[in-house]
Amino acid sequence: MYTIGQTSEMFHLPASTLRYYDKEGLFPNLQRSSGVRRFSDNEIEALRVIECLKKSGLAIKDIKKFMEWSTQGSQTFKQRKELFEEQKSAVENEIDKLERVLDMLKYKCWYYEEAIKDGNEDRLSTMLPDQLPKNIRVCYDNSHYNSEY
Repeated sequence: MYTIGQTSEMFHLPASTLRYYDKEGLFPNLQRSSGVRRFSDNEIEALRVIECLKKSGLAIKDIKKFMEWSTQGSQTFKQRKELFEEQKSAVENEIDKLERVLDMLKYKCWYYEEAIKDGNEDRLSTMLPDQLPKNIRVCYDNSHYNSEY
């Protein structure tokens, strides 16, 4: 069993966040001893899932719905799987966007490194896009032709 302070340190979360989660019903079986919250391994695992869902963009009210489904047993497996599939898809889409952002940053870092060496952009402007080095061309193409900023 872990205290709220230990759990707070473990997850790098303020104790107030854990109290809020408890108040919202995200820990339905949380034990108390003389009014002190005691987090079991079950709550620790639930907190890992809560933090994952939160970081994936899911709202607390929807996380609460998931936690309610979790208490209902196997009859809600399908809903829980669908929720995770939707969040997985959302995270994959976000990763794709961030990869395009990263490629633009890589391209621009290379571009300005070369412009600094040359003292101007003349040579670079004649390279776009067909004469770019292969690794930079990949970044250029991904950031320019696949963009959905």
